Amino acid sequence: MPSAYTRLTSRFQRLSRFGHLSAIAGWDMMTMMSPGGSRARGEALAELSVLQHQILTSPETAVDLVQAKQESLSDDEWVNLAEMERAWQQAVILPARLVEAKSVAGSRCENAWRSQRPANDWKGFAENLKEVVYLSRQEAEIRAQNAGVSRYDALLDIYEPGMTSCQLDTIFSDIKSWLPDLLQRVITHQSEQSIQQPQGPFTIENQRHLGLKAMETLGFDFDAGRLDVSAHPFCGGVPQDVRITTRYDQQNFLSALMGVIHETGHARYEQNLPTQWPGQPIALARSTAIHESQSLFFEMQLGRSPAFLARILPEVINHLGVQPALTQQNFIRLAQRVEPGLIRVNADEVSYPAHIILRYEIERALIESEIEVEDIPALWQEKMERLLGMDTTGNYRNGCMQDIHWTDGAFGYFPTYTLGAMYAAQLFQALGRTLPDVEQLIADGDLQPVFIWLQENIWHHGSRFSTRELITRASGEDLNPRWFRQHLESRYLAD
Repeated sequence: MPSAYTRLTSRFQRLSRFGHLSAIAGWDMMTMMSPGGSRARGEALAELSVLQHQILTSPETAVDLVQAKQESLSDDEWVNLAEMERAWQQAVILPARLVEAKSVAGSRCENAWRSQRPANDWKGFAENLKEVVYLSRQEAEIRAQNAGVSRYDALLDIYEPGMTSCQLDTIFSDIKSWLPDLLQRVITHQSEQSIQQPQGPFTIENQRHLGLKAMETLGFDFDAGRLDVSAHPFCGGVPQDVRITTRYDQQNFLSALMGVIHETGHARYEQNLPTQWPGQPIALARSTAIHESQSLFFEMQLGRSPAFLARILPEVINHLGVQPALTQQNFIRLAQRVEPGLIRVNADEVSYPAHIILRYEIERALIESEIEVEDIPALWQEKMERLLGMDTTGNYRNGCMQDIHWTDGAFGYFPTYTLGAMYAAQLFQALGRTLPDVEQLIADGDLQPVFIWLQENIWHHGSRFSTRELITRASGEDLNPRWFRQHLESRYLAD
């Protein structure tokens, strides 16, 4: 008879296969599916969610988790068992009816958002969002009572295990103490630089081929993934079949190009996760912030560096044509331009944290029932004005309706973007100590040493270590926000 641990590995591999189907069905819904299929697809995905929940929370799983602890296991098996138990604990406390209801409500809200956002239809969107918030609060309450933490912290722990709102408040308070001044200094500094805007239109087909070339340069495995279009850029699928998406603006090619580079960072992490534990939790990405650190490492630390921009410029010209704005100096200035705007995904890396802090403060208050859905637009306007000096009055499309995250109840996700930016800066500093000539390597187009370092320090570990241990092993210290500030000051104020 198989051991309890072996039975668990078989069960989790089965869960992984159902997760595979769910991921691809979700990708199809956001990229290819006709609107008329929304309801049926949402119900099918909900059915898959319930099935996975039933398998994970079965009495057999609970028994095997207890029995496996009495067996002789290797170090890696103990880690995998701990990750299995964490997944079980996260699931077993939730009733199947809530899992199904939240999945259906999320699919309905997301699908409607795709047409409501262009129409600036806040009223229609808010009605769907209320149901998502209602169910998310139920989930948060159940998780909070089980873990003995606040409702928001209970959801935050899903995406970033071990992180708390108390820690985030400290980190974000520090950022708010220096970011507005830094932002104004950078804007003043850059106002002294002449800059020429590229003249479009740039066809979607040409931009697509440029994006594919960038993916190839960054080592994307096209035998295990593809590039498509969606209303909101994302990376989905599974390590063996990674799906990344972007969206195109025919007047602004940098938006799609940098979006592709960002999602390629996510994809490279997925494609290089450990293969020796197929379908097991230990082989999954460590956390959402670590995932974001990889995409931001690619987009910000690497992709917007002068060395990389100079290297890829010939490809930009080859695909989009020669024009005065595409000199090396001007191209670098374009890619490093700091200009506060309304849209988070288009934000420069100096103003980006303000977008995250705004969303964090609103979603935490929403989950803690300190505010209601109706309060969101006014709070959004107030915080955009205070943090970035921007007005979103009545502009729901480019204000509180711009993101996809809240549509399916992903509350607790947003803070991981700025945590990821901090980890990315810290990792690039550590990389520089190992490869002092890293800028020259990038300029020469020799990125393999960079990828090998990431493989050895982040990718191949999967979830073997906690976030804190993973970062400490890679960089020599726990999260240290000073590296992020130092990176911003060095890149945007030095000349």
